[in-house]
Amino acid sequence: MTQSAKALFRAIKAKPARDDRQAAIMDLPEARRRRDDLRREHDFYPTGPQDAVRGLLALDGDVIRACGSVWEPACGDGAMVRPIRAAGIPCCASDLIDRGCPDSWQADYFTCLRSRARAIITNPPFSLINARDGRGRWLRHTLAMTGWDYLALLLSWDWPAARANGLGELLEQNPFSYAYLCRWKIDFTGEGSPPQRNAWFVWRRGWADVPMQMRFMDKVDDRQGRLI
Repeated sequence: MTQSAKALFRAIKAKPARDDRQAAIMDLPEARRRRDDLRREHDFYPTGPQDAVRGLLALDGDVIRACGSVWEPACGDGAMVRPIRAAGIPCCASDLIDRGCPDSWQADYFTCLRSRARAIITNPPFSLINARDGRGRWLRHTLAMTGWDYLALLLSWDWPAARANGLGELLEQNPFSYAYLCRWKIDFTGEGSPPQRNAWFVWRRGWADVPMQMRFMDKVDDRQGRLI
């Protein structure tokens, strides 16, 4: 009996931990392909962060209105455009692909003639803004533009931590003015269980001598108003 128990113990001890087995499975080529297939074409997520836009308008609405109008250059089906227009703020909308956003035009952000709007608010394609794939291309292009005073990008909270491919250097040379950490997880896909925290990263021209700030944002929607 004792010998059998020792044999069982050795077998259990030699068996990989559950997390190790899962990690090994996820490293298989087939699993990686399935994971990659979950990425949406052109990083399009149709549900959209309407509550995050309402939160931004609740906190920065006066500043945004002072800009006169907004440009949403990755408008998709209009998920961000609708709450901005509903707040009475003119909003120009464009995207590489026409996905049905009302009163929008089809244009490549990197080659089109820019809008005259002095505020830019968008959730840029992650493949064009991250360090690994995009090398911060979206931000580099935007920072090189003239004519805007306010830029708000909705991104993963850990996005600024990347240093690869010069993104860290870019942010050190062009730090955002402040960030609003969203105190809820935004469901971009409508499938539930969103995996990450997000934040609005805001650049305001004329803030060069003001220290970078971290702020908090609570969820705002049509039913609840501002949650404190």
